[in-house]
Amino acid sequence: MVMAAGLGLRMRPLTERMPKALVEVGGKALIDHIIDRLEAVGVTRVVVNVHAFADQLEAHLAKRRSPEILISDERRRLLETGGGLKASRELLGEAPIWVANSDYVWIEGQDDPLRLVAQTWDPARMDACLIVVPKAHTLGFDTPGDFFRSQTGALTYRGQAPEAPFHCIGVEIIDPRRVYEVEQDKFSLFQVWMAASRLGRLHGVAPDGVWMQVGDPASLEAAEARLKAER
Repeated sequence: MVMAAGLGLRMRPLTERMPKALVEVGGKALIDHIIDRLEAVGVTRVVVNVHAFADQLEAHLAKRRSPEILISDERRRLLETGGGLKASRELLGEAPIWVANSDYVWIEGQDDPLRLVAQTWDPARMDACLIVVPKAHTLGFDTPGDFFRSQTGALTYRGQAPEAPFHCIGVEIIDPRRVYEVEQDKFSLFQVWMAASRLGRLHGVAPDGVWMQVGDPASLEAAEARLKAER
């Protein structure tokens, strides 16, 4: 599932006329960056939730030849990340799935990040396996870090600590049944992560490379410059 229903308020004025997922960086819409990455590791069907400028986003996605795209319609009500995934249960099924935000781009180093997640994923020990990245390897993040990571890969949230060494990148494999169990209809996946962390079942991998969150015009400009420098 690719999350694309957000309002993108910090990306104004661009998002006054288009969904954030269609903002281009490096000559490609943000949502195509992540769908292309998922397709490269074998994903053949992607569920995308839509809200703001939903017609634009649906029309754009309809032009793709692959993978198969299914739409989860949130035009009437935004459900946040967890609620959006829960509402898509009939499209997603019960088996472990990829979940990805649509506002991250990255430059790979030696690691193939998505394959690393897939190789690490162990449903016997994990409810979710996230990509987390050392803060020094990121651009466009304005938080003091999200997680501590143990030698075994278990993740613990920063909580009251002033900072943490790893930023969370919005790409993961998750057991969606843990999401479907939540009683609310509108909630964040963060709630599911915290429940998993308390049980020692939230894990993360830390691939190398350069990771960019494209959340506002300034970070968009920084990402454009960084990608251009790589060409």
